[in-house]
Amino acid sequence: MEIVSVSKKSSAPKYKQIVNSIEAAIHEGVLRKGDKLPSLNSIRDKHSLSRDTVLMAFNELKSRGIIHSVVGKGYYVLSEDVLVSQKVFLLFDEFNSFKEDLYNSFLNSLGDNVQVDIFFHHFNIEVFSKLIHDNIGAYSFYVIMPANLKGTEYVIDNLPKEKVYILDQMHSELSQYSAIYQNFEKDIYKGLTNGLNDIKRYKKVVLLFSEAKQPQGFLIGFNQFCNQNDIEKEVISSLENRVLNEGEVYIVFDDRNLIRIIKKIKEQQLVLAENIGVISYNDTMLKEIVEGGITTISTDFNLMGEQLAKMILSNEQAQIENPSSLIIRASV
Repeated sequence: MEIVSVSKKSSAPKYKQIVNSIEAAIHEGVLRKGDKLPSLNSIRDKHSLSRDTVLMAFNELKSRGIIHSVVGKGYYVLSEDVLVSQKVFLLFDEFNSFKEDLYNSFLNSLGDNVQVDIFFHHFNIEVFSKLIHDNIGAYSFYVIMPANLKGTEYVIDNLPKEKVYILDQMHSELSQYSAIYQNFEKDIYKGLTNGLNDIKRYKKVVLLFSEAKQPQGFLIGFNQFCNQNDIEKEVISSLENRVLNEGEVYIVFDDRNLIRIIKKIKEQQLVLAENIGVISYNDTMLKEIVEGGITTISTDFNLMGEQLAKMILSNEQAQIENPSSLIIRASV
């Protein structure tokens, strides 16, 4: 069987015929994982094509993860799964329970013929840069969660703009890209405002805030809420050595600190919701049941995943703000 065949009688574009013939060769076992493909120039010369036409075909197969290039050597079969129609690079900052909801919703909404490879940068710009640079040209789409990292725009600029989707936290420097994001400043302000009557039962609102991980919008919205409602406030970076006082309500962002503060409440023999309150961010099944239920301000991560999948499948270029809500439970 000839690996690459191109017919002038076919109505299919020449590059698509190259793609189809290589897929057929893999499907029929003529090509296997690790096999080398004919060179760009040999295909060009044999079929009287432009080099760009052949390169377009190879780039499509490369973006789907079916072939890959080795500098100075050529192109090789990377995967025999020719049913994969698109391949998505998904870069998270870290993995936790609510991002698992987002991830699962995204996968379920994409369907069976899209492959998603997930990576984590753990708030490290060097890791972020290496992961993107190492995967340039290897994917159909790039979904990137930049978190609080500075200078991500210079790294992302190496990718085709139309293939990039920014997720969760949006920076002004990334405004040219499609995105589905949270408006952290508005969401925390709106959530706290909706819970104002419960919050006013306490003397002070304490925000547990990490400059390295949390969006600056949280701090802006929190300060705006407290200032407008004449509420005493405090911002702390850690619960370590913190003595909890009656009349305080704490806003915590991650599950680890939620467990820490519940432990401290028990150790100091305080009573949750009676003389001390807790509001968490990002709802999970755990928060529905811990201590009778933890009040949360949360975006809809299932909706975020569904909407992201819809944008990718339709190649939609847009910026969409994901909604959030306050869920009142027994912790305030």
